[in-house]
Amino acid sequence: MDRDSKRTEVTERILADTRSGREPQAIVQAAMRRIKDSFPEFYWVGVYLLFGDELRLGPFCGPVTEHVRIPVGRGVCGTAVAENRNQVIGDVRAVSNYLACNLFTRSEIVVLIRDPDDKSVVGQIDIDCTVPDRFGSDDEAFLDEIGRLLAPAIVAMRRHDRG
Repeated sequence: MDRDSKRTEVTERILADTRSGREPQAIVQAAMRRIKDSFPEFYWVGVYLLFGDELRLGPFCGPVTEHVRIPVGRGVCGTAVAENRNQVIGDVRAVSNYLACNLFTRSEIVVLIRDPDDKSVVGQIDIDCTVPDRFGSDDEAFLDEIGRLLAPAIVAMRRHDRG
């Protein structure tokens, strides 16, 4: 199956999950699993939730990370929030403030998730890949759509976990 077909299938399944009545955390966890399972070159797939000036790790698939809290402005994830824009990094080794999670990551994409009501940043999808220059505009558009689908669940998770 080609990438476009995989993206379409994953989007449809995540849409169905968001309508399932499941708990928000379970919906987001299932989405991360669907993305990772569909693209084996993705080493790590997860979300961070924004609380003030700090990103906090949410559901993810992949190896455990020590980066459970990231200050806004630090690393690729923190930079996305500080600059209020998605980050598509072809070679993480060229990023001066990169927070290395492992030796295998070569490229990374971070796509902001916005509150459906006021459009403020509430979180982000973060994907690490073992292939250099793996991400492009099609991936960014795909993850923007996934972020829109998951935004209500992310908002609910933030409401539940303010601490």
